[in-house]
Amino acid sequence: MVFNFQAIHLLTVSFQEFGLQSFNMGTCLSKRQHVEEDGEHPVEFAGGNVSLVTTKDIWDQKMSEASKEGKIVIANFSATWCGPCRMIAPFFSELSEKYPSLMFLLVDVDELVEFSTSWDIKATPTFFFLKDGQQVDKLVGANKPELQKKVAAAVDSVVPSQK
Repeated sequence: MVFNFQAIHLLTVSFQEFGLQSFNMGTCLSKRQHVEEDGEHPVEFAGGNVSLVTTKDIWDQKMSEASKEGKIVIANFSATWCGPCRMIAPFFSELSEKYPSLMFLLVDVDELVEFSTSWDIKATPTFFFLKDGQQVDKLVGANKPELQKKVAAAVDSVVPSQK
């Protein structure tokens, strides 16, 4: 295989201009700097029926609540500086309104660094699908069709009386 190192260098320089060290389609792998200075408008990450998790205690409370109610949890590990996270946030919010039988959570990886690290987050956004606190599925990246498919599968797996 022959690599065009000049093209790779130009691509690397372009990504470094945006504060990214590396990339993967639909994911962010490194924190972007100075978001406030670039004139971007804030995105509401926790709209709809999405609950913002700001502490480990809130996480534990939500997991307990979901277990008691027999709900599957969809946890979005995200970052406010991440372009794909900002792109998928409104869709995640829409899904939370469409599927109230599921619990939708948002964890900002920069606010809960140690906790996010314990989940081995390699890129954002990362979506975990949890039942009784245990992972049953996972999606890495801002792939709307795949997220929709996995959410629909989660709804289908819920006992009919809980839908």
